[in-house]
Amino acid sequence: MRKNIVITGGSDGLGKTLTEQFSKENNIIILATNEEKLKSVAHDNNCTYKVCDVSNYSLVEKCINEILNEFQKIDVLINNAGLWIQEELEENDSDRIKSVIEVNLLGVINTSKAVISSMKENKNGLIININSQAGINHKAERVVYNASKWGMTGFSRSLQDEVAKYGIRVTDVMPGMMKTDMFNKLNITKNMANGLDTKEVARLIQFIIDTPSDVMIPEVGIKNINN
Repeated sequence: MRKNIVITGGSDGLGKTLTEQFSKENNIIILATNEEKLKSVAHDNNCTYKVCDVSNYSLVEKCINEILNEFQKIDVLINNAGLWIQEELEENDSDRIKSVIEVNLLGVINTSKAVISSMKENKNGLIININSQAGINHKAERVVYNASKWGMTGFSRSLQDEVAKYGIRVTDVMPGMMKTDMFNKLNITKNMANGLDTKEVARLIQFIIDTPSDVMIPEVGIKNINN
């Protein structure tokens, strides 16, 4: 049965792979801020797109309402949008710090808040948060990024407890480094030899989606064996 799946950060990296992998058998709606990229990915995969800054709740609520008006329900929300930041804290740009926290953490909270009411009405729904191994580990020069991901870990675990009684499941997916353009966008040179292929993460997410509605996978990690 076709599912209505909303993917944030759907125009790049893992989000783009998820769109490519899932669009043949599902109704995919991708959200991101770059309309040019969104149009291209949506066209190539015959899916719907919405320009949306997940850190702005008013915009998120508007987009989710538009999706619900068109598709009647949202079966799966995949919170994939994310930003990277590194270097020692005192070297981090304050505006970049704000953006990372707002997208990586507040964005997940905003989109989850926006879909829960309709999922409650349907007594069914799945929220998949694309977290990171940084959500359970700590490392120098990653303090802001790790803080955003640890926040997501706490949010996911607490939300699981809160919405299970309504038939809503929440899964926290914690990948290691993936082969995406995240570092290149910031002109960071990084050896990606031990990075995960995004298709492997997509296979895991497909498994989670296919799990029966009375079974929840609270959290799962995935990484390259040599990373």
